[in-house]
Amino acid sequence: MSMLAIDDLARGLDDLPSLPAVVMELLGAIEQEDIDISVLARKVALDQALTAKTLRLANSSTFGLQVKVTTIQQAMTFLGFQTTRNLITAAAITGCFPAGRCPGFSDKAFWRHSVATAACARVLARRVRFNQDYAFTAGLLHDIGRLVLVTRYPEHYRAVLEHRAAEDGELLAAERAVIGIDHVAAGVALAEHWNFSDTMRHAIEWHHAPEQAGAGFLATIVHVANAVAHALDLAGETDELAPAVSSVAWTALGLSEEAWLHVFHETELQFEEMAAILMA
Repeated sequence: MSMLAIDDLARGLDDLPSLPAVVMELLGAIEQEDIDISVLARKVALDQALTAKTLRLANSSTFGLQVKVTTIQQAMTFLGFQTTRNLITAAAITGCFPAGRCPGFSDKAFWRHSVATAACARVLARRVRFNQDYAFTAGLLHDIGRLVLVTRYPEHYRAVLEHRAAEDGELLAAERAVIGIDHVAAGVALAEHWNFSDTMRHAIEWHHAPEQAGAGFLATIVHVANAVAHALDLAGETDELAPAVSSVAWTALGLSEEAWLHVFHETELQFEEMAAILMA
């Protein structure tokens, strides 16, 4: 099986599923302040399925609204633009990629892990007074490169999974050994193709190595959230292994043992409801 180069991957990104234009607009605007919210709300409302899923998320107990929102405009009013934008993005991306392309790859387990990481990242961000919306979206998208590889090169990725199982090793090492590029590189390529902000792209790029200079604190949050999601076995995979956690990242969060117990509990509570909605 031939090795892939990042140029091969870049040329194939146009063949991937497209996000709705309004979601691309929302992702590109993640760090902009001068957004016409009413215009965006009307654009989202044109996609009924996207709207329905977004409103179910907005009305979930995770966000604790005292009133039931029935329009995207109301969601933006009560939850704020950033939170609503991230819910729209989550609703769109979880329904974007085709399932069942690669034997041995569980799309359900992938999304369960991604949602669990997003939930934990949001909980951690609140604890350390970081932007919860950035954390949620970065947690959801941290492994998006795996879907790029599975969708574009299903047979290659099947070989990756077989190699990993035979070697009982780490996924990144198996990807590099079998196809020459890993899901981090694929995720960064997609982030650039979809015009993600630098903040989001850096979190994807460095979530396995948050101690690297310039990685940013968001990568630290996602790195630890990823490990917690694995440790809690929320994806439901039979061979679930918790990855090693960077001591630098763990120390940077500065949480007590009691605080960690609360993080685990809150993550499990938020995960089940979010997963039920996003994976419906």
